[in-house]
Amino acid sequence: MLAWMLLVSLFCKSMQDGHRQDNGVLACEPHSLTLNNTGQVLLLTWKEDPSCSAVNETLVYDLVVLRADKQVHEDEFTVMPDKIGTTHNWTWTSDLPLECASHSVRIRSRYKKQKSQWELERTLPGIKKSTELQLYPQDLDFLVGSIAKFCCVLPAGRIFETMFLEGYDGRNMNTTKISNETYVLTAYLNQPSSLSCTNVRCETNMNDEAGACAYIGYPPGDKDLECETQDLESVRCHWTVGIKTRLRSPTAYQLNGRPCEVHSKGVCEQKIQGDERTWNLTAKNNLGKVELIDSEDIRKRVRMFAPKKVAVLNVNARNVSMNWRWKGQYYNNLSIKCQVEVSHGVTRTTNERFGVGLKYAVVNDLIPNSVYNVLVRCGTTQDFWKWSDWSTRVSFRTKGDVPDALDVWMQMMDYQVLIVWKEPLANQSHGNITDYTVTWGKTTEIHQQNTATVPPNKHCLPLNLDTTEEYNVTVAARNINGSSSLSAITILRNNTDGARVNTSLITGSNGSFSLSWSASPNATCGYIVDWCPTSGDCILEWLRLPPQETKARIFSKNFKDGVRYSLSIYACTHGPPVLLERREGYVSEKRMKDNLFGTLKLIQQEFDVVVSWRSIPPIERTAFIFGYILYWSENNNKDQKVFSVRTDDPEATSLVAKNLNISSYTFTVEAMTALGECGTTVQSFTLNSLTDSLIVMVSISLVLVFCFLSLFTILCYRHWACIRQKLYPPIPKPVLTDKWLTSPNEHNRCVDQHHKREADVLDFPELLCKSGAPVYCLDSQKNPTPNDYYNTLNKNTPPPTTTTPSQSRLPPSTLTGVFPNPSYNLIIQTADQQSNSEPQVQEAASLDWSGIEYQPQSPNEIFTLNQEGEIPDSPLVCVTTYMLLPQSPSQ
Repeated sequence: MLAWMLLVSLFCKSMQDGHRQDNGVLACEPHSLTLNNTGQVLLLTWKEDPSCSAVNETLVYDLVVLRADKQVHEDEFTVMPDKIGTTHNWTWTSDLPLECASHSVRIRSRYKKQKSQWELERTLPGIKKSTELQLYPQDLDFLVGSIAKFCCVLPAGRIFETMFLEGYDGRNMNTTKISNETYVLTAYLNQPSSLSCTNVRCETNMNDEAGACAYIGYPPGDKDLECETQDLESVRCHWTVGIKTRLRSPTAYQLNGRPCEVHSKGVCEQKIQGDERTWNLTAKNNLGKVELIDSEDIRKRVRMFAPKKVAVLNVNARNVSMNWRWKGQYYNNLSIKCQVEVSHGVTRTTNERFGVGLKYAVVNDLIPNSVYNVLVRCGTTQDFWKWSDWSTRVSFRTKGDVPDALDVWMQMMDYQVLIVWKEPLANQSHGNITDYTVTWGKTTEIHQQNTATVPPNKHCLPLNLDTTEEYNVTVAARNINGSSSLSAITILRNNTDGARVNTSLITGSNGSFSLSWSASPNATCGYIVDWCPTSGDCILEWLRLPPQETKARIFSKNFKDGVRYSLSIYACTHGPPVLLERREGYVSEKRMKDNLFGTLKLIQQEFDVVVSWRSIPPIERTAFIFGYILYWSENNNKDQKVFSVRTDDPEATSLVAKNLNISSYTFTVEAMTALGECGTTVQSFTLNSLTDSLIVMVSISLVLVFCFLSLFTILCYRHWACIRQKLYPPIPKPVLTDKWLTSPNEHNRCVDQHHKREADVLDFPELLCKSGAPVYCLDSQKNPTPNDYYNTLNKNTPPPTTTTPSQSRLPPSTLTGVFPNPSYNLIIQTADQQSNSEPQVQEAASLDWSGIEYQPQSPNEIFTLNQEGEIPDSPLVCVTTYMLLPQSPSQ
């Protein structure tokens, strides 16, 4: 009976197994399940059942992760046939700290269409409840740009209030509830930790507070590995370090699998082991790692040590020798090339030297009396990799020497030739210049030289040279070491090159002038370009060029905007320099100031107005003037029309505005330049009608005539006495003495009123000058000649006869005109009678009448007497005609 029961049970079991396989349930199940964790990483390990050994194809495991009994992840794990029966490992990283909630893993096998039953899950319980508020994770590294979750576990009796990251706003985080005691903060970490870490805070209604430190940073970013050797025994690798990781732990480095001792940022050194030729650098932190490889043979990467103990041995005026040493004996048999850098001020020159184990060098072409600094660096000649570091700096001063030859030029002036030379620079003088020596003489008289010594602060000498002769001029500089070689120039003052060379205009750019010219066969020693301001003080500058150069760019620290410069191009010959071309222009034009033309001169010509201005001096022209333009507008015109006229003559000084109305106008004159119209000068003018102009002219004429007459009247009034004396002198009355009346033998005489004697003055009838009788005004300073007097007589009147001295001579005190006293009566004529009867008059102009004799006249005739009236202090001599008195009845 027992045996039957055992058989039946075995049969039932076999029937059940077959039914399970028929139902697709796989008998091959995992066993030996273990679940562990490292941080937030779940690690599940298992093995297959021995029955699975019959499986000869791929076996698949399904895995499910549960968090607080809720599925949060599912996965597949594939096992190849050759791995069946071995231990399997599966990991999964939770986005939530494992302390926040329990985590379980379920697993089943799957083969073809058959699946095993789900094994019981393995569970990792969360943190046990505590009486304190707790926040997880603590001190964890996070990648910038990742999403992180933090959980806050509340003790019993607390109510959740808030949870946040310092420095983040609400847009980058949100809070969810997992259970009554657990809350989760999800944050987008878009910025690295600024200091040590980023704080996370959780608070409750009871002012409980918990915190955690989150390190938000980057994985290693190192790149560009490069390894080299200096002594062929050790390797030195350097690379470019990435951005700062901001993590809690520093990045760890390994070189060829060995920990790397990083002496400085991005540098690692190790001893070479065996036959190592290539190098592998690994940089790793909690967020990742990077591997860098340098596969170049290290023996081709020799970077030598810097030379040691560089010393200067022999110092001369123009060369120096020096040597140095090496660290160790590595380079004694190595082919080496070295660079010697010599610096003087801002000038640096580098020379290369070659040799095996090179330790010595000579530097030439130095400047006397100058301070130099020397540096040395070296490298391998074969498979050159890099130069070594520079050695320490060594300084020295070269010995002095005579100055270099001077750069001499000349400037033709009106009456002189100015010899100029450039002041030697410190690298040309080789010491302090004591003086300059200038020697000159005619080219035909070599032995007759003139010499002048110029002090060191002066760099020119004016010479008065014969304009018809050719001269040789030499200049030399002298210091304590001696004189420089002579610099010579040949001068011909009456050179006519300047008269045949036209001047062309030029415009500069970028603070300089660009010149080009045609090659000259005369330029045996090159070309000279000189320049200075066209107007004002001239600071002559020049530039020498070799014969093959026919263009130049002229720079000068003295160039100024708005200043016109004259540039001359000469051919350097063995004789006098030959002027080739002349240019004038501005390095940069500048707008001319307003009111450039000063006061405008406006002249009306009928209905036209001529506007004139002063000629603009060259020193006031800050740009090329291409012409002038005149604008005018009528002040009372509402349309405000503006008219203009222009001229293209840059030397013009006037323009005409035509066909204007009788009105007030505003005139504006401007100069036309490349910068536009400038130098604006404005002036108003009113046109007058032609009638008004005529009235004004007549009025002005009348006023001038009136002023002239008034002035003439005033002058005549003030000098009337003199004028009357000159033109109408007083006529003295005749004075007759009693003897003249009683004695016929005595002469009558007229006494000057200014020299009266005691005598009786008789009343006479009015003495009338004969009408038409001339009055002569003779110069008192001139002694009249007889011919002068004779020429004044009437041509029809015979000359008077001569009387005896006894009859005609009177004392000096009497009148100069003396007449005999006849005994017959004379007819006294009245004024009417004179007008009716005018007998012929005899005239005499002699001042001395002592030699003249008058003939008696008939009673009916009238005698005329020319009497000289002498007025004291009068320059005039007046001759007046008198009538003779009748004879006294008593006689």
